[in-house]
Amino acid sequence: MTRKKIVVTGIGASSPLGGTAPESWAALLAGESGVHTLTHDWVAELDLPVTFAAEAKVRPETVLERVESRRLDPSSQFALISAREAWVDAGSPDVDPIRIGVDYSTGIGGLWTLLDAWDTLKEKGPRRVLPMTIPMLMPNAAAAAISMAIPSRAFARTDVSACASSTEAIANAYEHLQQGMADIVIAGGTESVVHPLPIASFAAMQALSRRNDDPTTASRPYDVSRDGFVLGEGAGSVVLESEEHALARGARIYAELAGGSVTSDSFHITAPDPEGSAAARAMLAALEQAGAAITDVVHINAHATSTPVGDIAEYKAMLRVFGDHLPSIAVSATKAATGHLLGGTGALEAIFTILAMYHRTAPPTINLTEQDPEIPLDVVTSPRALGDGPLLALSNSFGFGGHNSVVAFRSYGD
Repeated sequence: MTRKKIVVTGIGASSPLGGTAPESWAALLAGESGVHTLTHDWVAELDLPVTFAAEAKVRPETVLERVESRRLDPSSQFALISAREAWVDAGSPDVDPIRIGVDYSTGIGGLWTLLDAWDTLKEKGPRRVLPMTIPMLMPNAAAAAISMAIPSRAFARTDVSACASSTEAIANAYEHLQQGMADIVIAGGTESVVHPLPIASFAAMQALSRRNDDPTTASRPYDVSRDGFVLGEGAGSVVLESEEHALARGARIYAELAGGSVTSDSFHITAPDPEGSAAARAMLAALEQAGAAITDVVHINAHATSTPVGDIAEYKAMLRVFGDHLPSIAVSATKAATGHLLGGTGALEAIFTILAMYHRTAPPTINLTEQDPEIPLDVVTSPRALGDGPLLALSNSFGFGGHNSVVAFRSYGD
């Protein structure tokens, strides 16, 4: 089968940095942080050990119609907002819904809905539990909401693979377009779990930063003083189609989605393989699908969550793959600015990688004051021009359960 060239024609995001993809990108380039002290009453009431997070900058209920927000968990609200933005950005294509697919993801799902309903059941009894509780909390709710809004009738699929989820969704969309299952696919992921239970659980796991006194600098990938990730929320969506289809309708093309891959550590439920062997295989598989050599890669948006163990494991994986070429790669760790959106993080970082190709600029990694000598990467700390000629970049995502997913993007029109 002849491989099609798959391109990106629309992007949308609601993130801790902004309510749209362009706003998020501009704030990222400006070195802003989306991390702040939480002002909810429950932080003090429950005496949470971590008092900050990266909440979405624009609340979804201020964007959606009231009837929509009442019928959707916040995670699905973010998904719908970002998908609509991406669809409009792609020119609102006039395509038969039977030829439009949705590959969407989440790491957890409708957690706010689930726990609010449990509280209602305990405090007020079963008659007060909303009939929409199950449709709102199910992991496929976001894909369903997007599918009904566009509309999309080819398929609406959901993968759930923790923090690799939305990168996997994009990799799946690539395959579905190659197989001819749709002419256009909306892909991405979402998460909204800035809630006391996940904060308490991640804190008990020693996974979260404890910099309560200075939250904006808490997410500091590759720094010697990094002490954990910062919980974030939001969603990212991309519109994908074949180059032939995009050109036929006169669409603007941001970049080529050159390939994607998924592997498994089969090592530990939360800890990464310290040698990064499966993560390395994921990067190599994405490059193989892209028909690219390791020396073609000029930029990587790293998973880099700011945990002591995770950052160095990813470095070892990159070293396995790129060897002597690794010092020539400009590495950005954008979770320093956005926090970790779990199931939504891969899609947001894919958008940052797409825009890095489109604008030929690698975004900065903030909060890096003293780089860990055991991770001697070329970390981008201010916006950096990537130069002329063909560009190839990777976006890495690794999740609990040993899930690894990588997507490759190539600059278009070179």
